[in-house]
Amino acid sequence: MYPAHAAKSLERLVFFLSIQAVTVPGKMPIAATDRIYHLIRRLIPLLLSLLVCFPAGATIIKSHGYAQFGALKYSASFTHFDWVNPDAPKRGTLHMMASGTFDTLNPYTFKGSSPISTANFLQYGVTEMNEPLMVGTGAYDPSGDEPASSYGLIAETVEYSEDRSWVVFNLRKNARFHDGKPITAYDVAFSYRTLLKEGHPQYRTNLQEVKRVDILNRHRIRFVFKRAGNPLLILRLGELPVLPQHYWKDRDFTATTYEPPLGSGPYKITQVSPGRSLTFERVKNWWGKDLAVNRGKYNFDKVRVDFYRDSNVAFEAFKAGEFDFYIEQQAKNWANGYNFPAVQRGDVIRAEIPHKIPTQTQALFMNTRRPLFADVRVREALGLMFDFEWTNRTLFNNSYTRAHSYYPNSEFSATGKLGGAEWLLLSPYRSELPEKLFTDPFVMPKTNGHGIPRETLRRALGLLADAGWKPSVNGLVNGKGEHFEFELLLVNPSLERIYQPFAKNLAILGIQANLRSVDRAQYKQRLDQFDFDMISLTLPQTLSPGLEQSLYFHSSQGKVKGGKNYAGIDSPVVDAMVEKLLSAQTRNEQVAATRALDRVLLWGYYSIPNWYINYHRLAYRNRFAHVPTPPYTLGLRTWWLKPTEKKQ
Repeated sequence: MYPAHAAKSLERLVFFLSIQAVTVPGKMPIAATDRIYHLIRRLIPLLLSLLVCFPAGATIIKSHGYAQFGALKYSASFTHFDWVNPDAPKRGTLHMMASGTFDTLNPYTFKGSSPISTANFLQYGVTEMNEPLMVGTGAYDPSGDEPASSYGLIAETVEYSEDRSWVVFNLRKNARFHDGKPITAYDVAFSYRTLLKEGHPQYRTNLQEVKRVDILNRHRIRFVFKRAGNPLLILRLGELPVLPQHYWKDRDFTATTYEPPLGSGPYKITQVSPGRSLTFERVKNWWGKDLAVNRGKYNFDKVRVDFYRDSNVAFEAFKAGEFDFYIEQQAKNWANGYNFPAVQRGDVIRAEIPHKIPTQTQALFMNTRRPLFADVRVREALGLMFDFEWTNRTLFNNSYTRAHSYYPNSEFSATGKLGGAEWLLLSPYRSELPEKLFTDPFVMPKTNGHGIPRETLRRALGLLADAGWKPSVNGLVNGKGEHFEFELLLVNPSLERIYQPFAKNLAILGIQANLRSVDRAQYKQRLDQFDFDMISLTLPQTLSPGLEQSLYFHSSQGKVKGGKNYAGIDSPVVDAMVEKLLSAQTRNEQVAATRALDRVLLWGYYSIPNWYINYHRLAYRNRFAHVPTPPYTLGLRTWWLKPTEKKQ
């Protein structure tokens, strides 16, 4: 830290430059004097803006990293993270698989599906994404042992005011794109403006609190915020991918493309089979290879990724040795599908690796934009008919735990009765919330695993009757004579066997639920347009909930095409809790606000929570070595080929 006494110095500098512009004419040609004078005139507004950002008496912090709350774990002199092997050998080829397909290699736009949008791809640690300013948070290279800290990557250091009203990123002068051109502040500014204007809507949400961007010099850029006191925004800006301005200036950024865009990371795409496979090769003499944040990572010379549209076909390919890692998604297959010879010989390792990662929000989301789901009593009644215990026993070999929160496996879950800091946050909105929220803990319906109890059926019918739905010979109808019928949209046909029993339970009430599976492209298009009744999907969660919660739940996102407020939530209380979360100044405030948000969402019955596990299910060839897996990431980017294996 150092005091911002720069104000007086800058005032003197402005005065000195102004005097020089007047006194120099007698000592040099008039034309040169004019150029200097006009240059100084252009510099003065920038210098004056510095006076605004460095008020006398303020405190400026300069560091190699940034912690949203508290202190960084690693000092400026650290040489590598504790959860890597800094001496891991770099050699060999890694074969991976991905689910589905892709029709673009630009991951930042609204159009198309890029590789990172497929299941598990981000966990591989090798992607088509550009390097960000900092790593440790976000999707690019998450931390293994800190919940909300980031360290410089393209940015060597970060400076920010104590009140978090602005941030300056000082870029590494040796940072390069793959074509050898340096990464500059102009590229950072271009990335910000391009993503804000033409990128996916999520960037407009993430960057909306930025008031102004100032290029201070080629390797120094400042972001000024609309308001002070937002410690999360610096993390989000650190996650900004830096795009090459010279590459994109003559290209359509919004178009889909199979041409690998110019990057700056440890790998570059060298082969593309559209929709079928990608080959990444490690960049020789990569500028970032010796940085402390990269030591022990990216240890394969080549990574090939094949895309499979069918999970059963993919698993058979894994058994046949077509690729090296398989992240298992199906409990039944994990329990019964690994008796093949390679496992019995020890050539394939089957591992359950515990973690402390907040698991994704997995649920059936109801589209409240549809009149059918606008009534909270209807949504609650539908949730009563999902028999998790039967599903877990019959289909999942009792492998899963029921999700009782939008933030499973984390300290952000709202448990027990409302009290403490949560009560203080929600009590001003008592008239807008169910009274039971203040008196009772939220409890998910539970069965003995052998069907829906009669009392639960009676409660569901009662809720539906209160909402205007009455039994008839043709099922439930409302006062207009309309039948209660909806479509459950799926992207994975294997989910049909899981949700078909739910549809049968609904049929007992006279509700017709039609399951429909579509391909990934159509699924994405319908989601982007909110053209669905009910969907099964997941929302990624993080160790430090922030702006993504606004994307998921804030009313401002309810009509944004391509947005992620799939349920169409429009609640002033939800909006208020999201704002409290985003303005949290301490970890305790963040936890309390997220728990309050969780509680309001649960009592709003916008979704039917599904299930989760708190361990990785991973099968892999016995050719690889790794350090113990850290709590907050699977860390495949740190694995390496065993020395006994021949170099491929």
